[in-house]
Parts: sequence; C-alpha cells; structure tokens
Amino acid sequence: MSDTRTREHVAGRSTRQADEREDDTQVTTHNTETRTDGERTESDEEHAHEEETEAEEHVCPECGGTLITDEARGETVCADCGLVVDEGSIDRGPEWRAFDSAERDRKSRVGAPTTNLMHDKGLSTNIGWQNKDAYGNSLSSRQREQMQRLRTWNERFRTRDSKERNLKQALGEIDRMASALGLPENVRETASVIYRRALSEDLLPGRSIEGVATAALYAAARQARTPRSLDEIERVSRVDKMELTRTYRYVVRELKLEVEPADPEQYVPRFASELGLSDEAERQARQLLRNAKQAAIHSGKSPVGLAAAAVYAAALLTNEKVTQSQVSEVADVSEVTIRNRYKELLEVDDPGMLA
Repeated sequence: MSDTRTREHVAGRSTRQADEREDDTQVTTHNTETRTDGERTESDEEHAHEEETEAEEHVCPECGGTLITDEARGETVCADCGLVVDEGSIDRGPEWRAFDSAERDRKSRVGAPTTNLMHDKGLSTNIGWQNKDAYGNSLSSRQREQMQRLRTWNERFRTRDSKERNLKQALGEIDRMASALGLPENVRETASVIYRRALSEDLLPGRSIEGVATAALYAAARQARTPRSLDEIERVSRVDKMELTRTYRYVVRELKLEVEPADPEQYVPRFASELGLSDEAERQARQLLRNAKQAAIHSGKSPVGLAAAAVYAAALLTNEKVTQSQVSEVADVSEVTIRNRYKELLEVDDPGMLA
C-alpha cells in the first residue's frame, strides 16, 4: 500500500517538473520572438534611413529640384536653379579621346596596340634576344641553348603558310628601307596596308617581293606628302629603278591608288635642314616655287631639281654660303640641273636680276 503511494508521489513530481520545463521553453521562445521582432524593426529603420539619405542626395537642397552630373566639368548641379552642389568629382574613364575603334585600340593601355607593320599585327609572343633572366643575370650555357631552341620554334610557329612568310619578309623589307630613308611611322603603316592589299588581290605572281614592297613604300611616301626621289629609293632598295617604276605603275593602276604629282615644295624642308639653312631661306625658296607655279614654268620638270634650284637660289638671296656641289649632293641631282633651274626661278621672281 505504501509502495503504491510512493510511486504516485514520484510520478506526480515528474509531471510537475515536465510542466515547469515546458513553461520555461514557451517563455524563452516568446522572448526570442520578441528580440527578433525588435531587431527586424531596427533593420527596417536603418534601411528606411538609407533610402531617405539617397533621396536627399539626388534632390537640390535649395529648391528641391533634380540634380544632374556634368561629366565635362566634374560638377553636380541642380537642373532647375543651377546650384553647384558638388565639384571636383573623379572621372574614372580614360583621359584620352577616341573617335573610332582603331584609334581606341591604339590608345588603350591594357595591351600592346595592333600594328600593320607585323604580319600577325603584333598579336603573337616575341622572345627577346638577350640571354638574361628577369633579374638581369646571365643564363647558363644549357639555358641559352634552350632559349635558342624556343626562339627557333617560335619563329616557325608564327608563320603558318607561304602567304604569311611572304608578308613577314615584305614588311621587314619595308621597315628596313623606311628606316634608311628616315620616313615616319605613318608612312610605314600606309606602305604595309598597300602591300597587304596587293597580296590579297594576287598582284604578286610574276613580280618580286622586294619590288612590290619598294613600290608600296614609294606610293605611301607620296601619299603622306613626305616624298623621296626614285634615286633615293633605289639606293636603299634591292631592285633597280626600271623594275621599281614598272611595279609602281602596276600597283597604282590595279589598286586604284590616289597619288598626286609630287610638289617641289615638299622637298624644301628636308633639303634646307640638311644644308643648315635658316627659316628665312626656306621661306624664300617656297616663294620662288610658288612664283614658278603661277608662271607655269614648273610643268614637265623634275620636282626634285626645281626644289634643289629653289634652295640654292634662296641661299643666294639671303647671303648664306651654300655651293652648288653641296646642294647637288643633298638633293642627288646634277649641278648642271641646278644652274639651269635656279636661273629660271630668279628670272621669274625678278626679270631684271640676271640682265
């Protein structure tokens, strides 16, 4: 009997403890939910505050108008009242301007610019010729052998077929001749484009690579108004003047290139610079040639000879000591041509000067 009462007492106490634990769990859950609601309320208030701040940043503090950004001046101004709210903003774009895709690629600093002076337009990898590592230390004999083997295979992989080998040889020839003649970068680029067109239109069969490359360089120099005479081109080329003139006429005719006749004035700055003449003498030479054009005595005469004679005559008029032999050597024309032409130029400029 007593054992039964004891068991009932223990069971009742266990039940009360379980009920107490359940009540504590409900209270804890209620407190947690209360805290979660409080935190959510604070988060919503912060988010609303941020939205109000952003809205205030896009509204004029004076009149409540809309703010706009003037990227050209780096300012934030009101569209209604014109109030300058912020100035000196940072322009994160490039500091250069580009008007087409080619100019944009050329000015971009994220990689080497493409160029027509290389057969692959400069997109391949080049292995330098210096046998040194990144720290400037010399390579061992075994490493030099490995690098030389890599250079050899790199050159073989850069040209996939005969057309690319042809183009690589021709562009190297154009660069060599342009360097010897002192021609600028734009002339070399133009010559490379002309040669690429000739290669794509199958104008090379029956003609030498050197001949077409020389003709392309001669045409590019004339188009860029930095002409060189045929004698100057012949001295640095591997073809003779007859082949050069024949190939030049063929390339210009087939590609329909617009090449204006050479102007004698285009030779004057180079001749005057090499002879060390003053700016006054150069201006006088240009004026003599303009007078000759007005009198129509330049027709049918070599532009190089006329330019050389004008430079010599201008040196005489400005009392600068230059001999006919010096002008002849610089311009690569005979002294007889200079004597004949400079008298004609002076006669046009002042009919009574040689009387």
